[in-house]
Amino acid sequence: MEKIYNINGMTCGGCVASVTKKLLEIEGVSNAEVQLENSEARLITKELIGVEVLQSALGSKYTIVEKTISFSESERQVQGEESVSKLKQLKPLLLIFLYLFSAAFLLNFREWNTANAMLDFMGLFYIVFSFFKLLDLKGFPESFKMYDPLAKLIPAYGWVYPFVELTLGLFFLMRFQIPMALVLTIIVLGITTIGVIKTLLDKKSIRCACLGTALKLPMTEATFIENAIMLVMAIVMLVQYLNL
Repeated sequence: MEKIYNINGMTCGGCVASVTKKLLEIEGVSNAEVQLENSEARLITKELIGVEVLQSALGSKYTIVEKTISFSESERQVQGEESVSKLKQLKPLLLIFLYLFSAAFLLNFREWNTANAMLDFMGLFYIVFSFFKLLDLKGFPESFKMYDPLAKLIPAYGWVYPFVELTLGLFFLMRFQIPMALVLTIIVLGITTIGVIKTLLDKKSIRCACLGTALKLPMTEATFIENAIMLVMAIVMLVQYLNL
């Protein structure tokens, strides 16, 4: 069962993450897609849920009412959503990866060294991704803890995480304490990947916080692939360092 609601009171990405989290915690809600631009929430539920139940879950800060739309408008919305493919939604992520691979290649192509190229890619990856998270440091922790196990357990971790990424990025680019940085990468991304896998298996539709809240990026298999690439690189590089 799918319904659309108007929600008043949201002012930032943090509000969107908070409202999404509260709606998903309601028994019977299998999917919640909240949009700040038009102050709407699209809910997919297993059974009919009264507006009073939704309002109780959101508290007094937000006001939720069911949106009444005509059949033709609903039909146009469905057609519009179907036309937006996963590929288009993931375009920002794919472009960033293309730029990172290109930059790592250009930095090393004259005197090619695969290990250095991988370190440069990992360093640039962390720097760029931490930048997007820092754009909305207030909203990122709420989005991040929706799927990261450690951020759920320790909320402060969500606030620290962008700075951890920034530090690791500098370590890789400066070739400082590389073995330690590789171990931390395996631990940090390993924990996040566990949360991503669980979200995908539960078939929950939530926003990925890998690019912060500035860009709308759905949690899909591409998110898992993104983490997997970094994990594989970190493991390969760590094995090489241990064998030196």
